[in-house]
Amino acid sequence: MPSTVVHAGFALLLAAALLRDRLDRRALAVLLVVLVLPEADSFLGVIMAGAHRTVGHNFVLPAVAALALYYDTRIRKESWIRERLSPRWIAVAWVALFVHVFAHVALDWTHLDGVNAFWPLRDRFFSLDGEILYSTADGFVQTFVDIRIDPETGSRTVDAGAGGTSESVHVNNPVQPRDPDLDVEEPVDRRFPVANSGWRLYLLGLGLFALGARRLQGDGVGDGA
Repeated sequence: MPSTVVHAGFALLLAAALLRDRLDRRALAVLLVVLVLPEADSFLGVIMAGAHRTVGHNFVLPAVAALALYYDTRIRKESWIRERLSPRWIAVAWVALFVHVFAHVALDWTHLDGVNAFWPLRDRFFSLDGEILYSTADGFVQTFVDIRIDPETGSRTVDAGAGGTSESVHVNNPVQPRDPDLDVEEPVDRRFPVANSGWRLYLLGLGLFALGARRLQGDGVGDGA
């Protein structure tokens, strides 16, 4: 599973690209809090089966938040948010939503059992797992969406990475490092991943570099280039 450090690498890239001169320590602190917040669903696992990668890892709740933010700041004649926040912090709110979706939920969507993407509307885990390639032997190949045709009936079955439900899927995490339904006597090994592959460590460094480069540009370095 991607560690919080890896999620932070993506978040730093988004912040540097989207906030530009609005990025400062306070804005960065808000984004990092939003980034870490979904992991709180790990603690709900003791009272709700499959809570991790479900309650804080879906696309429905951030979509509702985005619609509410758009309606209040763009459609309503008198915006409740604009009366309380400056345009700068409204921009930070939008980037916080993007960080939540693209730097956390969507990244977890590509690992292990994926995420419970449409919870609470639908209880089903989805994983973005596959490849796209061109082969000189097989031509164009994609395995993200598997389409099966029954030779007898001709009916089609489409599999887009759907997995189990919150009742059947357990994603190991430091709070619940193994499935609570398993009767195992071995000592519990609670692992807090930082970077379990080279590209993930590289991503963190790239995010820090982008953030530092943006700060230098804001100090006038490179003006006139």
